[in-house]
Amino acid sequence: MSLLQWLTLVVFAASIVAIVVNKLEASIVALVGVLVMVWMGTMTEVEAALLVDWNVMAILVGIWVIASYFGKTGVPSWLSVQSLRLSGGRAGLLVMVLSMLTGLLSMFIDNVVCILMMAPVALPLARALSIPATPLVLMIGFSANFMGTALLLGDLPPQMLHSVSGAEFFDFIWLHGLPSSFPILMATFAVTLAVMYAYGFRRIGKPAASGDSGITSEIPDPRFAFITVGVFLLTVLAMAMRELLGVKLGFIAITGAIVLVLIVELMGERLKAPSFESVLQELEWRAIFFYIALFALVGGLEKTHILTMMADAMKPLFTENYALGATLLYWVTVPIVGLVEHDAYILTFLYMIRDLGSSGVPTWPLWWMVLWSGTLGSNLTIAGAPALYVALRISEKEENRKVSLREFLSWSLPFCLVSCFICYLLGMAIWVLPHAN
Repeated sequence: MSLLQWLTLVVFAASIVAIVVNKLEASIVALVGVLVMVWMGTMTEVEAALLVDWNVMAILVGIWVIASYFGKTGVPSWLSVQSLRLSGGRAGLLVMVLSMLTGLLSMFIDNVVCILMMAPVALPLARALSIPATPLVLMIGFSANFMGTALLLGDLPPQMLHSVSGAEFFDFIWLHGLPSSFPILMATFAVTLAVMYAYGFRRIGKPAASGDSGITSEIPDPRFAFITVGVFLLTVLAMAMRELLGVKLGFIAITGAIVLVLIVELMGERLKAPSFESVLQELEWRAIFFYIALFALVGGLEKTHILTMMADAMKPLFTENYALGATLLYWVTVPIVGLVEHDAYILTFLYMIRDLGSSGVPTWPLWWMVLWSGTLGSNLTIAGAPALYVALRISEKEENRKVSLREFLSWSLPFCLVSCFICYLLGMAIWVLPHAN
């Protein structure tokens, strides 16, 4: 390796370590890492900007804007009351229904937004049914983080896969004649919830009727809710039909957001809707800057061919025993992303696997395995999935106490291990073993 390659690798590693330590704002650390790479000659400032996938950034911003309006429609509260009715007032079953609902929403909405929408409306139900806040809110957090990878829209990892591999919306449902992310994660999620119900929720709380919850199922402004949900569904449909429309996913997401903002602003006081200024203030701008810098940081490794060298070093592992290589990739990833913010790890390995493909190694099974293990393993701690930090703080505020690491792990560890094991079995059987021969 040349001196420039070593320096680039050191800057990248130092940036990741600083992000994991979490003493400084992650977005600032990542941006500083990019600046250092530019000044020392890893890439020019123009190349750094071009390494960012602005299409992915547009997807994030567009969907976040629509989701912010959706959260103010009252639909999440209405769905929570319907969950109570569906559970028949049984406390443990209600937790499972709310978890499933959160997971389904997170396929289309950012996981942090899902938690901020679902947790506040679930807490009154928890009080009515004598459910402890911590396990309920943590299950909402785990579920939001879990299912974001099932489809293309819900979280950054599947969008990064779209960027690296060109995977389209329906490829996350069925690809190359095989069930892919949505059916495999959906089956894994159902089994995981069943195990968690038996593990800690079967006898929790007390029965209650939906009228005892204190939450109304009325939507404040049905017209605003209809417009928001309608634009949301049309945007998702257009993104699913992207290849026919011939435009980028980010352009479709931004178009949907602009159309919704325009309708709301033109109708003015006739709708009980938040102002556009308040919606912009609620966006996670720090996360957006972090993702921008992340693409440039990993792009620095790609620009200096470090990822190609790492892929060449890993090649014998997959050519000699593909199933063993995929197994090691999966189970090494799980504990790492439990302690390291998973987005950077996943993006790095997506590029490395792409480089492996140029040597004749089948890429899709490995892409799926790193995507799934990188997402599911991150549910272990708040270091792996910052969304869980939000869930933890909500539960601590509700119960007015600190949640110990031991208590947190008593819920996160079984959830993480069960989901990772089930997904591994399905991924190996459906994707890896057919390519191992």
